[in-house]
Formats: sequence, C-alpha cells, structure tokens
Amino acid sequence: MPLLDKVPAVAGLVGRPRRRPDSRCAWYWQSYVLDASHEALRTAVRAVPADGWHLPTPCAGWTVAQVFQHAVGDQIGYAAALTGEPGPDFNPFDPSGEMEGVDPAVFLEDALARAAKAWAGVDRDVAEVPTPVPPHKMSPWSGSAACGLDAAVHAWDIAMATGRPSPLTPELARPLLKVAREIVEPLRPRGAYVAALVPEQGDDDVAVLLRYLGRDPRWSAS
Repeated sequence: MPLLDKVPAVAGLVGRPRRRPDSRCAWYWQSYVLDASHEALRTAVRAVPADGWHLPTPCAGWTVAQVFQHAVGDQIGYAAALTGEPGPDFNPFDPSGEMEGVDPAVFLEDALARAAKAWAGVDRDVAEVPTPVPPHKMSPWSGSAACGLDAAVHAWDIAMATGRPSPLTPELARPLLKVAREIVEPLRPRGAYVAALVPEQGDDDVAVLLRYLGRDPRWSAS
C-alpha cells in the first residue's frame, strides 16, 4: 500500500558508480543527497534532550516525538516500496508521540539502514522505481532525493524545536529543492505540505527550500 494512502485525506543512494561515464555524476549526487540527508536526521535526533520529546515543532500540532516517528516511518516506507518488504507497523501520518521503551538511536538506525540498503540495490539503468508518494514512480535520482528530502526537512524540524543549529546546508538544499518542485504540489491538497510561503529578499538556498515547503526559516518555539 502506498504510504500516502494511509493519510486520512489530510496530514519531508548508496553504492559505487558503474563504469558508464554518463551516469557517474548522477549517481554521485544520488549518493550525496541521501547520505547527507540521513546524517542530518541523525545529528538532529542525537541532540534531542531526554525531556525534549514533548516540545512543539514547526509541524503544527506535532511534538518532536511525533515528527521523529513520522520521519522513521517514511524511511521504512521508501524502503518497502523498493523491496516489497513490509512497511512501517504504524501509520506515519498518525504518530502516537509515545517514546516509553523506545531507544531513539536504534529505532532511527534500523530505518535508515533499510532505506540505504534498498537504494543501494536499485538497478542504475532503470528509468523508474516505485515510491510511496505520488506519482508512485520516479527516476532513481528523483526517488532517492525525495527520500532524502523527507529526512532532511524533518531533521530541520527537530533541530529547530530543540534549539539546535540548522542541519541543512546550501549544498544540500539545492538538489532537495529540485526534487521538491517535482513532488510537493500534488501533496499539498492532502495536507502533507502546507502552502508555500512568499520568498523574501536575501533568502539563501536553505530559506528558499524551507519557504517552498511552507516553513518559516526563522521559526522558533519561543
């Protein structure tokens, strides 16, 4: 079942390049975007204090724990779409926010490892791969970047909620914006993304990405 089919009408590549010269650049960026996005999420989650899981986030109505659970579920969903293995055993779009008995590092690493392994197994010569979000088939680059986008933007949500520096860099934001422009508009009516914010003079690449995703780059919990 596609991941977004679980949304109740409402609600962010690893491997060595082959010796084909025209594919090296694309596969380098495919690896970079996903790896960097996963590392951003790791960094944000590691910095959550023990009493920080209840804090509000830029995702209105959701706590840090709920954003975290959602992000984990989405990574599992992308892996499942590629491999046919079971998806998350909970609805990422209705996360409980309960963290009792959960080791955040273990919970996250299992999901990231599944996603990374699934993308590493993709045939680099195929035109399309299955994805859990519309249009449910994308190029390998776009699909892996969409998986990265989900991890990276929720890393930013968690970092902002816990008063940490932004884990997003301009170098990462640029390719993420490219894939965001491919997938976000069909998702807005379903509530996965809110309306884009108006760009402001002086916005850097990170701010442009965040505003396109409906997030205020200057968001603060205070």
